[in-house]
Amino acid sequence: MPRLSEVIAELDALWPPERAEGWDAVGTVCGDPAAEIDRVLFAVDPVEQIADEAGTLGAQLIVTHHPLYLRGTTTVAASTFKGRVVHGLIKHDIALHVAHTNADTADPGVSDALAGALDLRVTGPLVPDATDAGGRRGLGRICELDHPETLRDFAARAAARLPATAQGVRLAGDPDALVRRVAVSGGSGDSLFDAVRAAGVDAFLTADLRHHPASEAVQHSPLGLVDAAHWATEWPWCEQAAAQLDAISDRHGWDLRVHVSKQVTDPWTTHHSSGAPN
Repeated sequence: MPRLSEVIAELDALWPPERAEGWDAVGTVCGDPAAEIDRVLFAVDPVEQIADEAGTLGAQLIVTHHPLYLRGTTTVAASTFKGRVVHGLIKHDIALHVAHTNADTADPGVSDALAGALDLRVTGPLVPDATDAGGRRGLGRICELDHPETLRDFAARAAARLPATAQGVRLAGDPDALVRRVAVSGGSGDSLFDAVRAAGVDAFLTADLRHHPASEAVQHSPLGLVDAAHWATEWPWCEQAAAQLDAISDRHGWDLRVHVSKQVTDPWTTHHSSGAPN
């Protein structure tokens, strides 16, 4: 069996921590570098139910997309919910490793997995990484559909292909407009509207679109907006990342057992459609 330090070295090669944004908190949160690893669990969120799932599986390592301590802390006391996660992980000898913005911009990255879930053909990054001479890394992806379809049908495609959440998928723009080229960005994407408009795409699929940026975007141009749940747009990365680690394990003869959590850890649990305005 490989040691944790060996597995982390391979994960860091996939998603180099130095490529994370300066405000981000990526890397190994807890774990003994010398511990042996034979089972790994991938998930979006480092929450208690994921830690419990890892314990039930007998996993010695959890890899999540979202950080546990994004803004730092002065305590890991079990009286806090994050502290309880840390206590549970250490008690059961489970390590936690985070790949966040360094996985967003990787090749392949979070948005490649999102595009793949929708059977979109990636043509390049939405916001290229200036340090990548090959032009493949960067934030978001520009994609093409094999055949044009209406914005309504494209949104329905997203709703059918992404994991089900209480929010579902929202649409802004003309539902009957034809969509040929789209931009996608896993996670919160309304800071990318300038790049999306510059790309000349017909639609933008992302998450967490706020009222004012979305309103201004649809007034600015006929761009269609497809807004899915944050968790749902990033969950496909877990399957992609697990497949990458599986390939590494096969190459080294590690015989790791790699799992992807199917627990919905999106914070929204119920949706009620509102009545029409009077």
